[in-house]
This record gives sequence, structure tokens and C-alpha cells, in this order.
Amino acid sequence: MWELDNTYYFYLLLLLPLLAGLFIWNSLWKKRKIKDFGSGSFLKKLAPEASPSKPVLKAIIALFSLFILIIGLVNPKIGTRIETVKRQGIDIVFAIDVSKSMLAEDIAPNRLGKTKQLASQIINNLQSDRIGIVGYAGSAFPMLPITTDYNMAKMYLQDMNTDMVSSMGTALSEAIEVGSEYFDDPETGKLMILISDGEDHNEGIDNAIAIAKEKGIKIITIGVGTEQGGNIPLKENGRIVGYKQDTDGSTVITKMNKATLEQIAKATGGQFMYGNNTAEVVDLVNKTLQNIEKTDFESQQIADFQSQFQWFIGLAFLLLIADLFIFERKTSWMSKWNLFNEKR
Repeated sequence: MWELDNTYYFYLLLLLPLLAGLFIWNSLWKKRKIKDFGSGSFLKKLAPEASPSKPVLKAIIALFSLFILIIGLVNPKIGTRIETVKRQGIDIVFAIDVSKSMLAEDIAPNRLGKTKQLASQIINNLQSDRIGIVGYAGSAFPMLPITTDYNMAKMYLQDMNTDMVSSMGTALSEAIEVGSEYFDDPETGKLMILISDGEDHNEGIDNAIAIAKEKGIKIITIGVGTEQGGNIPLKENGRIVGYKQDTDGSTVITKMNKATLEQIAKATGGQFMYGNNTAEVVDLVNKTLQNIEKTDFESQQIADFQSQFQWFIGLAFLLLIADLFIFERKTSWMSKWNLFNEKR
């Protein structure tokens, strides 16, 4: 197996035909000037050791060296390297609210945008913990299984939107229940980070809390939005065309429900925090993580491609050094081989 790391360096290959053409043009120009200067026999007497083939050889070596150097810059990666890695950390599940109320813009850029920002910054500060993502609105669904691939997690996180779930409402209890199923190792530290505006349109929160406590899951709840609330904008092509209304035709005002989020955090030994200040949230999550006992994860086999650029760059420099020691005059051993049919 192989792959190419920096393919944009292939554009430098366009220099090769340009330089080759420049060399040919220069060689022809020299021949015309030499003919203007004198006849062939006269010039041989003036420069008996001049070799017509050496400049061609030097040009070929220089162009081939440049070609190899460009391949080195592309950095071909060949084969795999297998190594055993041991990780120490905890399992963390992010429960992300994607209900329509998360479109309210009472916090910039909106509640869902702030949620993604918070989750991304928390992930950036993790080291060897495993993470998973659950999305929920009127129902909950697994988004990303437990993984140590933080880049993949952030990619999934950014793709989350309010159209992912057709059912309306916010089911906090179902989010906790689905998230609890991620924790399959009873010995590993468990943390759930639930980010929501706290609106709950479902029953069974006490049962969900009981499931979390039974599994030893500590839940941090982060409230996004304001308690004063805001409208839910309806947009077309990025422009607001109206605001969500209820069945009576009144504009809906959605408010951050602090009480429900505090209840969940307190019952599971976690903590509730406002999501307005990203730095404060990240700091509080880090302090919580320090107080949770880390466990050793099973060793994993990680395959990685090995870079081969050093061989190409090394060979290119060797050829360039050799080119410096090739002089543009005849040598006895080259004359014996007569590679360029110089003898007549």
C-alpha cells in the first residue's frame, strides 16, 4: 500500500520541459556562435579537450536530480508501521441538542453554533480520552461511536444540524439513555457532557437519571441560550423570512431551562454551567476531568504509512554532487567507452 502526502508539488514537474527546452535553445545558440567564430578544425586546435557530449550528460543529471527532488517533496509513503499504544483516560459522551429551539439567536451566532464551539474547544483540550457523540431532538440517535479520533469527532460535530431529526421537541431523558449505552466497560471512568437549552418535552427524566447513576455516569450539563429567551428564526437562502409561531399564531419564545439541567447534574454528581463563556466552560470541564480516575485502555494496533522522502532527496543531492565533478572536457575513460560516438 502507498499514498502521496503533498501532491501539489507535482506542479513543479512543469519546470522540467521548460528547463530542457531552455538548455536545447542555449546549445543551438552556442553552436551558431561557434560557427560564426571559425571552422571545426580550427576550433579543435584551440580547445582539443572540449567534449560536446559532457554538457548534455550534465544537463540530463541535473534534470533527473530535480525530478527526484520533486518526488521527495511529494513524500511518497509506503507500507505500514505497526506499534502498540497504551492510553490512559476516561470515556466521554457528548449529548448534543439539535432541536429547532437551538436556532434561537439569543446567544451568538445561535444556540447550536455556540454548542458546536463549546464541544470543539473541549475536545481540543482532551489528550487520550475516548469520546462519542449522541444527537437528540424529539428522539435521540447515536451519532459517533466511542473513538479516539478527535478530528473525526469534530467533523461529525460540525455536520450536525436541526434537520437531522424529524420529530419535534427535546427528549433529554432519551438522550441520557442512548448515551448511557455507549459506556460498555464498567471499569472505565464515565462522563457525559450534555449541551442543551434545557427545554424538555418528554417525560421519564427521573428514570434516565437512575440509569446514569446505576452505571456510575457523571453528567455535566451546559446551558446555552438566555433565561429571557429568544425567537426561532425561519430562514431561506440564509435570510430571515419570519419567526416560528405556535398554533394560535403567536411568535414562539424559547427560553433556556436552567432548572432541568441543574437537576440532572446534581443527581449524577456532575455540575451545571452556563455556556456563554467558552473559556470558563473549558476550564471547568478540565477541573472535572482531573477529579475522575483515569483507567488504562486496551492496547491498540495503529497502522501508519512510512515516509520515503529522505531516499529521494538523498539521491537527488548525491547526483547533484556528482554533477559538480563532471567537467565539460574529455576524459580518458569516457573516450575508451565512446558512449556518445565521439570517435570517428
